[in-house]
Order: sequence, then structure tokens, then C-alpha cells
Amino acid sequence: MSDSHASRAATARHLRSFPRPANAGMTQEDYVDSEAVSNDPAGSPEPFRLAVESLTSTAVRSEIRVESIRPPQRLAPWTYAVSADVLAGDGEELATGRLVLLYDPDGVEAWDGVLRLVAFASAELEIDIATDPLLPEVAWTWLTSGLTERAAAFLAAGGTVTQTTSTRFGDVHGPRTTVSLELRGSWTATTPELGPHLLGFADLLCAAAGLPPEGVSVLRPADE
Repeated sequence: MSDSHASRAATARHLRSFPRPANAGMTQEDYVDSEAVSNDPAGSPEPFRLAVESLTSTAVRSEIRVESIRPPQRLAPWTYAVSADVLAGDGEELATGRLVLLYDPDGVEAWDGVLRLVAFASAELEIDIATDPLLPEVAWTWLTSGLTERAAAFLAAGGTVTQTTSTRFGDVHGPRTTVSLELRGSWTATTPELGPHLLGFADLLCAAAGLPPEGVSVLRPADE
């Protein structure tokens, strides 16, 4: 098998193994409260410990809530995971995501490294954006551009974007038509400095949630 085929196959395995968010039927065994998770990197290899420290010490914009969660098991010798949710001012969840760190000190040929990040993002989109035929390509660019613009050192990125349209009928509350976007991706970090990776992933979630770039204000009509 060629290196490129091996990389794609490994990415596919990680994406299939990555669990869906809590609103998709997960149980207490899948994710638990942050106080109960076994994510403590104490006693772990230094690259993994530094990677976790860089994740936990990175500040994100105020609209995003980041919490430690129980990581998926058996994907790598060392794993760590966080959830990242974009919240509106009233607490409504606009987008949700999960970011999992995998560390294998022996290295994985398909990763081309020892540190692999696996990500899941989900959001319900505005209908005018959702009808864009280029939406999957745009959504993938939100991720890769976010990582690049945040100067995250990465390689071997791959993943999938799924666009789902739902139409309500009968006595069902809510908009008649909604479009959901799901992105699953993974990439290799070339250094343990993962702060830029978290920030790039947060940028993807904010774009999916329809938020303007950080520091940019949206002008509103005077009568609002």
C-alpha cells in the first residue's frame, strides 16, 4: 500500500472511531463531567504532557466554552480530549465540536509523526449559506485556513464534510427547512505547541456558527 493510501486509510479509521456529540445519542460512558475524566497527563511522556499543557493554557474568544472531556479509548497509547461549543448571548448552542489529541511515542507511519489531532464539528446553518453548492469545500477551507492563519504547524490533513437538509411537515415547531453541517477531520501536529491548533479549530466553529472574525463588529440598523 502506498504512503498516501495508508494515510487516507488511517484517517478514515480515526474518523469512524471518533464519537458523535452528546445530542446524537451518546451515553454517560462516552463523555463524563470534566471533574471525573481520566485525562491527567501526570507521569506521561514529555511531548504529550507539553501538548496537553499548551491546549489547557490557550485562551479562546469569549463566545466559546472549552472543557476537558473523556477521550476515546484504544486509538493511541496516550489520548486527551476537549469539547468546544460556540454559545450565543442567551446561552443557545450555535456550534459544537470535539478535539482529540492522540500520541504514539513510537510514531505512526501514516501520521508522518507522533502527534495526531482528530476533530469533529457540527452546526445548523443559515439557509442562504446552506444552499451554496460549494459549501463542503468552503467548510473544509474554514479548517485549513484557520490552522494556517493561526500559524499551526501541521501536515497530512484529511477528512469529510457532510451536509444534511431536513424539511419539517405537519405540527412540528421550528423552521420548515434546516441544513446541518458536520465536519470530521484529522491532521498531524509537528510540534507539541497545540495552542494555534485549538485556535484554528475554534475559528472553524465560529465560522460555522455565523460569527464575524474576532475583533470585527457587525453594523446593525439604527432601529434595532
